[in-house]
Amino acid sequence: MIDFILGGARSGKSKLAEQRAAESNKQVIYIATAERGDGEMTQRIQHHRQSRPQHWHTVEEAIDLSSPLQANDQAGTIILIDCLTLWVSNLLLKEDEKLFQHQKELFLQQLRCMQYSDVIMVSNETGLGIVPMGELSRRFVDESGWLHQEIAQIANRVTFVVAGLPHILKQ
Repeated sequence: MIDFILGGARSGKSKLAEQRAAESNKQVIYIATAERGDGEMTQRIQHHRQSRPQHWHTVEEAIDLSSPLQANDQAGTIILIDCLTLWVSNLLLKEDEKLFQHQKELFLQQLRCMQYSDVIMVSNETGLGIVPMGELSRRFVDESGWLHQEIAQIANRVTFVVAGLPHILKQ
């Protein structure tokens, strides 16, 4: 089962993903994509660490998502990735187009090949606002939107969360 959860900032998407993971009664592997870029982000990471159940295994990976997916593809496991838009940002900030495309393709390929684990992915829906003025911001919105479209095609379930309310788009 591939489960894709989208929503705006503070919409409740991570809470929903964590609830679904907990209710699965499976071993949870939590792949966190955030990097400590400043003090505020460090505090956010610490808060997230403290709020997750102690028995969940956390993998912190900012660039290579395909490897932890492959390494943890086993029966009785659910892999929760939070968040794909941070991952896209991490890759874009490397300013290496080949790295970006390579990591994206490896990730999508591995997602298609998952045999045993369920996967829940969380991402920010970026396409509901105006077109950003800056080049990097426009690229971020474009790349996130294209990635979301590809994942939605692969996913068994797609949920859009608004104000803490999940709306099933695909099931």
